[in-house]
Order: sequence, then C-alpha cells, then structure tokens
Amino acid sequence: MLNPWSDKDRILKIEQQIPRAIKDIRYGSVEIIIHRLSLISIAVGSLILGFALPTLAQSTPSTKELLERVETLTRKVQILEQRLEREQESATPKAKEAPVFAAGKDGFFLKSADGNFQLRVRGYLQADGRFFADDQDHVGTDTFLMRRVRPIFEGTVYKYFDFRIMPDFGGGTTVLQDAYLDAHLWPEAKLRVGKYKPPVGLERLQSGSELLFVERGLPTNLVPNRDVGAQLYGDLWDGTVSYALGAFNGVPDLGNGDLDNNDGKDFAGRFFLLPFKNTTIEPLQGLGIGFAGTYGDHAGNVSNPNLPAYRTQGQNTFFRFRSDGAVAGTTVADGNEARYSPQGYYYWGPFGLLWEYVWTSQKVKRNITRATLDNDAWQVALSYVLTGENASYRSVTPAQPFDLQKGQWGAFEIAARYGELHVDKDAFPLFANPANAARVAESWGVGLNWYLNRNFKFQLNYEQTDFTGGGPQGERPKERAVLSRFQISY
Repeated sequence: MLNPWSDKDRILKIEQQIPRAIKDIRYGSVEIIIHRLSLISIAVGSLILGFALPTLAQSTPSTKELLERVETLTRKVQILEQRLEREQESATPKAKEAPVFAAGKDGFFLKSADGNFQLRVRGYLQADGRFFADDQDHVGTDTFLMRRVRPIFEGTVYKYFDFRIMPDFGGGTTVLQDAYLDAHLWPEAKLRVGKYKPPVGLERLQSGSELLFVERGLPTNLVPNRDVGAQLYGDLWDGTVSYALGAFNGVPDLGNGDLDNNDGKDFAGRFFLLPFKNTTIEPLQGLGIGFAGTYGDHAGNVSNPNLPAYRTQGQNTFFRFRSDGAVAGTTVADGNEARYSPQGYYYWGPFGLLWEYVWTSQKVKRNITRATLDNDAWQVALSYVLTGENASYRSVTPAQPFDLQKGQWGAFEIAARYGELHVDKDAFPLFANPANAARVAESWGVGLNWYLNRNFKFQLNYEQTDFTGGGPQGERPKERAVLSRFQISY
C-alpha cells in the first residue's frame, strides 16, 4: 500500500535532482548525465508502480497531489532526455572536426580530423669530434663541432600537396638545405618543385641522419648536393621500379645552389630497380641496382668559376682548380658537363653492401686554353649488424632499445669501406697546381655504430686517405682521421 507521506519525501528528492541534471547537460560529461537521468527514471517509475489502482481508488487529496507531481516529473525527465539527445547530436560533428595532436618517436604531429591538413615537426642534431693523427703539417684541425643542426617542417595541404622546409644551422652558418613542394596525385607520377637533392648519387640520396659512416665517401664529390628545379618521380609495380626525371639550374660537383649564374640548365634522371622485392626469394629481396646521370651546360667566370673542390672524409680539400686571378689566369667552367653513375646495394638479414661509381666530364678553360677533363670515383662499403637486426639502406632499428634496468643495450653494427677518386691527368699543371691539388685519393675506413634506440646513435670511425701528388715536395701527406658522432633524430 502506498504511503503518501513517505513517498512525498522521495518525490522531493527527485525534484532536487532535476536542476542538477539540467546543469550537467549544460556543463557536465555524457556519462554523468546518463547516470543521473537513469536514477530519476527508475525513481519515477517505481513511484508510478507503487501508486497502483488501489491507491487511485482512495482518491485522497494527498494522493492526487502526488500523482500530479509524478506526471510533472515524468514530463521533465522526457524533456531532459530529448535535450540530451540534441546535445549528443551536436557534439558528434564537433568531435569529428576536432584536430588531432600527437607526439612520438617519429616527431610531433598536428592534423585535421579528415587527415587532409597535416603538420609534422621533426629534425636531427649531430655533435661530432674530428681529430687527425700524425698530422705534422697541420693540414687538419682537431675540433669538436655541430656538424648538422636541422629542424624539419613537413606538411600536407588539401590532401594532395606536401611541403618540406629544412634549414641547417650546423658549423655556425645558416643554409637552406630543402624547401620544396610535392603534388602526389598518383603513386606512379608525382611532381616536386623547389630546392632538394637531384636524383644522382646513391650515398648522397641517403639522409644525413642515416649514413653508415660519419662522412660520405669519395664518389659524393662528383655529384651535386642540392639544386633548384622540378622533377617528375614515382614508383611502379608496387615499388619494384622507381624513377626520377628533372630539370635543374645546374651546380658544380658537390655544389649547393639557390640561384643560377648562367642560362644553361641541367637535366637529371635516375632509374632504380628492386627486381626481387615482391617475390618469395628472401635472400634476394634486398637487392637493388640503378643508373643515374646528368647533362647540362656550365659556364663560369673569374669571380664565379662554377667549378668544384674535392674533400676527404676529414673534410679537408685535397683538390682545387687554379684560381690565380684575371691576369695570371683562373680555370673556369666552359661548356657541357656530363655525369654517369651506376650504383647498387644488397641487404640480407644483418649483412649490407653498398657500391657506386661516378664518372664526370667537364669542359674547362684558362685564359685561351680549353680542355675536357674526365674524373671518376668509386667505393664499396660493407656492414654487419652484430646484434642480429636487419641491415638497411635507411637505418638499423634496435630490437631491444637501450635500457639499463632491463639489461638491454640496443644494436651494434660494424662497417668497412674502400674508395678512390681520380682526377684527369690533363688537369695538371695548367688547370690545377700539382703542388696543392692531388691527382689521386685512395681511402679506406672502418667504423662502429651503436644504435641505442631508434632516435639516438653513436658512431666512431677511422679513415685513412693516401694521395698521389698534391704536396709541395711531391705527395700530399696521408690523412689519418678519427671521427665520432653523437646523433639524436626524431
């Protein structure tokens, strides 16, 4: 039998809950709202069942009053439920439109909910040590240095258009290394415009954060560093074939240019084949072979000869053309330059092999004398991951990142390489001075790489280079360099 007086207190408590539920709808979470409305609904339902028909028959004034209150409460609960549904409907589109923030081992990310607009902040920093043993002539300088300090800003605009901006503050200077945009309408054909690496040298195309050795080998002297231009590139047959074809301002070997000083342009192309990438022949899946080259017209003058200087792994110049002024004569570029580069790599499990050959032909002149000089360089680099991880053209990812508490030390890799660079003998003595420009450089090196985790790496190298010519008394002294690097990349 319903007790009107005791149930009256219950109704008052329910009435007190309704304003709180309304406030929750305005300011609270969905879980709290649902919980409170559920309690109100259960309480109201129990009152309705508790009144029953016998209670209605009594028709006492207090009972009628309670029934009216129950009806009022029921209507208010229905209004609250309808309001909650509207709030949820309006909140769903807002949640879908909210941007996504994320941070992890690959950098920092901001993107729209639909993924059409993205901003990625990455970068890497390299703190190096460069020391020279038995350097009695003080050809090299023992030094600590910030080799590369490169923040990277990458993004996507309207789904199909990407951009990348990468300055470099290493070495106490500021250089714009990369600044380009991509239109990736199809995987098979993408368009890149701006400043970036022309598609030539195999080791040059590796990121500076993913190098097997602290410094690139001798063949990189004969390919362009970065240039401004446009190229069409893409991947065919699920990545079995990649290609790049472009037109650039044209820079000398090892050059990094922002503007052109003549009307001639370079045309560059590269084809790279991974013939077994998508097969079941596992030992050959990591085999890649390719061919790259450039052709263009380079012209220089006394103030800007448009010709290169070549460096050792210790970053000391061992070859340069004559620069004796307008009267005595400065060697300058004087026409066509061609580069050709067969290249390849092979990776299987912890074993890695990289090789490349570069040949260049450049027309030069000094005063009224002209010549075509042919230079070439090659190298072979071997690597082995002692801890068993897979070797890669990109980088090694430790299976067990460094953690002292767990007794994990990351991944260790050893490496060795040999390379040579030959300057055309016709460059001497007219176009280059044999007293300070070597004709041949022969280099070998060994290295240890310690990958503490995906983002931190330590490298230690020993590089020795022997020269033919290049010294006042004949041969330039051997260069014995110890190179170290602490690197963090994200």
